[in-house]
Amino acid sequence: MFDSPADVTERLAAVDYLSDDAISTSVFLAAALGKPLLVEGPAGVGKTQLAKAVAAATGSDLIRLQCYEGLDEARALYEWNYKKQLLRIQATSADDDIFTEEFLLERPLLKAIRSDRPTVLLIDETDKADVEVEGLLLELLSDFQVTIPELGTVVARRRPYVVLTSNATRELSEALKRRCLYLHIEYPTPERERDIVLSQVPGIRGDLAEQLARTVATLRALELKKAPSVAETVDWANTLLALGREELDEATVAGTLGVVLKHAADHTRAVKELGLPDA
Repeated sequence: MFDSPADVTERLAAVDYLSDDAISTSVFLAAALGKPLLVEGPAGVGKTQLAKAVAAATGSDLIRLQCYEGLDEARALYEWNYKKQLLRIQATSADDDIFTEEFLLERPLLKAIRSDRPTVLLIDETDKADVEVEGLLLELLSDFQVTIPELGTVVARRRPYVVLTSNATRELSEALKRRCLYLHIEYPTPERERDIVLSQVPGIRGDLAEQLARTVATLRALELKKAPSVAETVDWANTLLALGREELDEATVAGTLGVVLKHAADHTRAVKELGLPDA
């Protein structure tokens, strides 16, 4: 997929994802070694966007499994089309085999390993899923195969590039971690976030992008329920352009805080700590 970490940096930049040395090296090694990449860090630092950027940079299909509490095998791996099976039984003999490909419903994990095309499999917010889901992932990430009792073992036709993300709301199992390379992403420095804004918001001035990045860094230093994400910084930049603002003064910050702070308590704290006027 990539020739070197430098190639990763260049190709991700071409799809508007600004990488750094640690990210580029991890992305390259995951491809070179055929290992899943576990990306951990606070919400909003660009973990999901990294997987999307890798897919875009390599011309791969992106298959996403969004994890949540209560996710089970039927939603993650496969399930049988019970309605179609029932109709077949009613229309024909009960001896007909109703556990065949015709009745199989692919879910993201099975779809990814059966794909013939280059594929990036994004297992997003893995820490939100129940511990039992990790058992589903172990066989997949060890041998890139899954077992369907009625059909046997399904081996990957072409190994997908796997990215797992985690906000670290719970500790993932050591067994799962052993199968992955590990990358921790923190919020970018103001300098890097300025460059991200400049790359994703055409027309914004460099000094305004720098003001935005430094203001967001100040907000993140406060004790907030939810710190602004990188995507929200970009939204804030687009907001200023839409309003025709050329400077991020106190009145502008106070009037547009809702773009980056989504909790009333966070808004109140920011106004107080930054000495902003009431919007």
